[in-house]
Amino acid sequence: MDTDKSFTSLDKNLFGDNFAWGVSTAALQTEGSCDADGKGPSIWDTFSNKRGKILNGHKPTHACEFYNDYRRDIDLIKQLNIPNFRFSIAWTRILPSGEGEINQAGIDHYNKIIDYCIQQGITPWVTLYHWDLPQVLEDKGGWTNRQIVEWFSNFTTICAKNFGDRVKHWMVMNEPAVFT
Repeated sequence: MDTDKSFTSLDKNLFGDNFAWGVSTAALQTEGSCDADGKGPSIWDTFSNKRGKILNGHKPTHACEFYNDYRRDIDLIKQLNIPNFRFSIAWTRILPSGEGEINQAGIDHYNKIIDYCIQQGITPWVTLYHWDLPQVLEDKGGWTNRQIVEWFSNFTTICAKNFGDRVKHWMVMNEPAVFT
């Protein structure tokens, strides 16, 4: 790609045939419905409820309401002719306590998103960790506790078993150097 050219309009041909065009979201930043259908609290749910931590007191409680309106947003992606959509799976929607019992409502929700993407001709890409560690695991030391390997492995295995038949592109962690 010639970086000396002035970009007055974006020409996708400059990026080559192998470039994967897409858009992305993060569960915490877009889903809202922080306590819907059995979701447990994440570290960001806790943090955002501390006075003075979030500008203007905005919280992820409602966000863009992607949780309830995902079809509308995926339809917009289709209208833009964007072929790929990366979204994160909230660990606490799948395992409200970070480990243990699986929340079937969470599995069902992400199955609906994946299936709708495919129906619309959009390839789903999934991020497994976008900084929303279950609060209960943070209380046990979070990423500094060696058990995190087992906890995270269990979560990712559940996701692979439930979504891997349709999801072929996985991002393990979003910006790991930033949250560590």
